[in-house]
Amino acid sequence: MATGKRTDKAREGIDRTKLYPIIDAVKLVKERAKAKFDETIEVSMNLGVDPRHSDQMVRGVVTLPNGSGRTVRVGVFARGAKADEARAAGADVVGAEDLVEKVNGGTIDFDRCIATPDMMPLVGRLGKVLGPRGMMPNPKVGTVTMDITNAVKGAKGGSVEFRVEKAGIVQAGVGKASFQENQLVENIKAFADAVQKAKPPGAKGHYINRVAISSSQGPGVKIELASLFGG
Repeated sequence: MATGKRTDKAREGIDRTKLYPIIDAVKLVKERAKAKFDETIEVSMNLGVDPRHSDQMVRGVVTLPNGSGRTVRVGVFARGAKADEARAAGADVVGAEDLVEKVNGGTIDFDRCIATPDMMPLVGRLGKVLGPRGMMPNPKVGTVTMDITNAVKGAKGGSVEFRVEKAGIVQAGVGKASFQENQLVENIKAFADAVQKAKPPGAKGHYINRVAISSSQGPGVKIELASLFGG
């Protein structure tokens, strides 16, 4: 019951039918992030796409201007000089066949995965393990690359991958409740702009239908689109 009461109290002062200017939405969400840990601020975007069709798939990567606030463990599949480059850039786990074997055995000690192009025939064997977790390296989002330094630093410094789910929803963590309001506004706008630019050729009619933000344990607040994409 305590959780229900806390939820009801958090919802007080929020009109669930109203669209709030982004700065007001951020204030409402921050005020209600009362957990004992630093809650993640999450954005959810309902898109007018059907990802079952290949020409309506939405995916990409965006570097949040103020970082994500998360500690991201990065794994890199590389050999030789590129493996050394990955370690120097701050990768947490680096390997080749040994790392493939380890991951195939069920040990995944990283949150983001990067690979050099020559490693993909090997890494491709891990599709059934990494694919369902959304961790398969992909050149479209910069995780299959020879530029290992920038890829690792980007992943650890606040770059966020996104991919539309079956119901046409894209969601991601875009900061922490401890962030300043203007930092969260900048991050949310950067994320929304990246999703807007990733509009697929097959999208018809309205592309972005609804946008809402919430904290990990707080209620959702809907955002007025004009305030998100204007100025």
